[in-house]
Amino acid sequence: MSIAENIKRVEKNIEDALMRSGRKPGETKLIAVSKTKPVEDMLSAYSEGVRDFGENYVQEIVQKYDNIPSDARLHMIGHLQTNKVKKVVGRVAMIHSVDSLHLAEAISRESLKQGITTDVLLEVNIADEATKYGFTRAEAMAVVPEIMELSGVALRGLMTSAPITEDPETNRTYFKAMRELLSEMRELMRQRGTAEEKLPTELSLGMTGDYIVAVEEGATMVRVGTAIFGARDYSSRA
Repeated sequence: MSIAENIKRVEKNIEDALMRSGRKPGETKLIAVSKTKPVEDMLSAYSEGVRDFGENYVQEIVQKYDNIPSDARLHMIGHLQTNKVKKVVGRVAMIHSVDSLHLAEAISRESLKQGITTDVLLEVNIADEATKYGFTRAEAMAVVPEIMELSGVALRGLMTSAPITEDPETNRTYFKAMRELLSEMRELMRQRGTAEEKLPTELSLGMTGDYIVAVEEGATMVRVGTAIFGARDYSSRA
């Protein structure tokens, strides 16, 4: 199937899932994960109305930023090293993968240098997988007050990458836990004086294998790559 056909199928699945769960149409944003894919593929998705693209690698963000339409938005969804923050800030609409206070501080410093505010999500390793980055649930709650104090950073919500599974239903419990954690975080921030309209609302959950369940459980963003662009070839990467 073509990229256009794939996008139509994914978007229909998202809207069907929203309807089943009693949510409103358009409440979940599709982020087309274009890592390792050429700009030409991104432009094909763009022509079908996609405006948000997920990237894992800093060098790809740098290379693609000037070669896509100005209203296309890049999202950093992969692990970000603090020494590469300056190459990402200003080029992305959001950093989904803030997994330490140290990283948040680095983003804050670079954002202030550029005179901008960077939207961020805290990455939570909700399934406690040894091979994945991210805060534990307790660590995420503990770091919120400190991140709230950082200038140049706007805490918009949470992200997780649930376990790879053949049965997406097995990840439903993790997506529910993320929704509950966001509710707890909002309450903490409310108690600390955050205005209601500035409370975080974003849940970046779900990938190709489980995005439908993620939508049913409250995802406001899903990160779908293979179901849109096809399998990836990593052979050219170091």
